[in-house]
Amino acid sequence: MPVAKGATLDPAQTRASILRAATGLLYQRGLDGIGVAELCATMGVSKETLYRHFGSKEGLVRAVLEARSQRIMAWVLKAVTAAGDEPYAQLAAVFDALAQWHEEPTFRGCGILNAATQQHEGPARLVAHHHLDRQLDVLTDIARRAGVSNATHLAKQFLALRVGATVLADHHADTEAALLAKQAALALLRSAITTPAPAPRP
Repeated sequence: MPVAKGATLDPAQTRASILRAATGLLYQRGLDGIGVAELCATMGVSKETLYRHFGSKEGLVRAVLEARSQRIMAWVLKAVTAAGDEPYAQLAAVFDALAQWHEEPTFRGCGILNAATQQHEGPARLVAHHHLDRQLDVLTDIARRAGVSNATHLAKQFLALRVGATVLADHHADTEAALLAKQAALALLRSAITTPAPAPRP
């Protein structure tokens, strides 16, 4: 939404500043862990300013999660690109990047899926659905270029390993979760390539 006439701050800069501050607060505290009044006080903005830019707390949450999804996907694609053209190396890179994230001192699990768990309805679940679809697309592309006949099926297995490893790392403090998930994913890829596809029914 546009900033009211006469405002001295640049609207885009103000919006970006609120997003940066809210991202850390909502990740650390959760959607229900901080109300609008405390959120605004901590960020140093008025409710009027927040509502002007995002319409509501729900609008802010959606913007934060969408921006987070964009950053995560850029990070994943960067890891895949840096690994070169070989599908095995690309798949390994996806899980190696995951391991690096799990080691960060501020790691608290996937903020998008955490938010979707808190909101059974609303923007968080919609963003989470799209976020998982985007990850699935990347993994499907890796499987397809490796020559797997049912690339989407295999990519869903990769995604289950990726999400599961993050849950273990967060809730079980498992420092090997990403490594074990990588080993399983690579084994699945090898098996899918070496096992011939079933013959079509007559």
